[in-house]
Amino acid sequence: MLAELTHNQSLLLYTVLAIAGLVLLIARCKVHAFVALILASIFVGLCAGMRLTDVAKGFQDGVAAMLGTIAIVVGLGTILGKLLAESGGAEVVASTFIRALGERRLHWTMMLVAFIVGLPVFFGVGLVLLFPVLLTVARETKIPLLHLGIPMVAGLAVAHGFVPPHPGPMAAIGLLKADAGKTIFYSLLVGFPTAIIAGPLLGTWLARGEQVELSALAGQLKSSSERKTAPGFALTLFTILLPVMLMMLASAADVRLREQSTLREWLDFLGSPLVAMLITVLFSFYSFGFARGFTAAQVLKFSEDCLAPAANILLVVGAGGGFNKILVLSGVGNAIAAYAQDAHISPLLLGWMVAASIRLAVGSATAAISAAVGIMAPIADALPGTNRELLVLAMGAGSSFFSHLSDGGFWFVKEYFNLTVPQTLRTWSVMTTIISVFGLLFVMLLARWV
Repeated sequence: MLAELTHNQSLLLYTVLAIAGLVLLIARCKVHAFVALILASIFVGLCAGMRLTDVAKGFQDGVAAMLGTIAIVVGLGTILGKLLAESGGAEVVASTFIRALGERRLHWTMMLVAFIVGLPVFFGVGLVLLFPVLLTVARETKIPLLHLGIPMVAGLAVAHGFVPPHPGPMAAIGLLKADAGKTIFYSLLVGFPTAIIAGPLLGTWLARGEQVELSALAGQLKSSSERKTAPGFALTLFTILLPVMLMMLASAADVRLREQSTLREWLDFLGSPLVAMLITVLFSFYSFGFARGFTAAQVLKFSEDCLAPAANILLVVGAGGGFNKILVLSGVGNAIAAYAQDAHISPLLLGWMVAASIRLAVGSATAAISAAVGIMAPIADALPGTNRELLVLAMGAGSSFFSHLSDGGFWFVKEYFNLTVPQTLRTWSVMTTIISVFGLLFVMLLARWV
């Protein structure tokens, strides 16, 4: 039967088998996603007839290209998140919005705070930062925990899946050669209404009838250090949004200033993700560090302590880059591009479908978008006129689809909110699906105007 398949059909079959193998290895055999992606890459390369040495070298080159794009940005973002936690900045932002919006709009407040705090930090870090705030607000107002918690995790999940400089969108930007500033701007236009729908508007419906008791973990969620003063609201918000502003400024310069302009060259330099994050972290050493009474030794310890957990994410993302390279070298990307052209499927819809499929397979949103961009990059090259910034967001929406038992975020939410597995599926998993579907709808709508 295999002899009757064309070369492109065989390549697609091998890719489907590789993804099915990823599901089996990660979900059933409990193999780490990093190892599973390596094995899937070798399988595709060998089945496609690549030379043995080319398979190994291709994977290594893909890892190097991927990590060269985002490793430094992720490391700097992790340090920024740690300093935000230790300084008390997250609590300052939350309390300010609570006072401004009032108790009746607390579900809106928690979503807004989570979306802003989630811009520079990973989902898990944001949950750790904001859960003590959520507990305090729920206890004082007697509002059921999930009625506020679902809007909060909706804001964090949207920021993590859609908005650079998170590792998934940054990996897609790097491989697609998309504009970081434009992607940030579009991600805010798409992400904010998506978070509103999944959080404040539908959160109460998702939480209806769900009874939860606080876990023992709840009493342990406190900052590990003593600080003299917390940062002010304006200073905290400015620090969090500084890299976003610098990258958007660079994109504006590319549109408004001539290519030979010295000012444009400087703004492009300052707005590159690496430099923008470096400037922000250096500034945070003051705003979240020295100005809060921390010593240089304490700031150094914070930086060292937070980098180890980032290694797991970087390994998975790097392996996704290796998988991407093998798909390109083996011709799988071109095969999918050929079918996409013949079927006249929108590359935005195709990107969402690919990312959603991989998300269901491997669990991790970051791994899903990292692997999906490997498939979509050659398609974007083969289809002139593809909006690469919106393609990043479409894959980001797909990577949010139905978080389940193979996703680390699923277990994060389950344990922090002390839910059962069925409760987590009824609330968190449905919420992430809402984010995915409405995110795609807003991307497709925006594509009509840009």
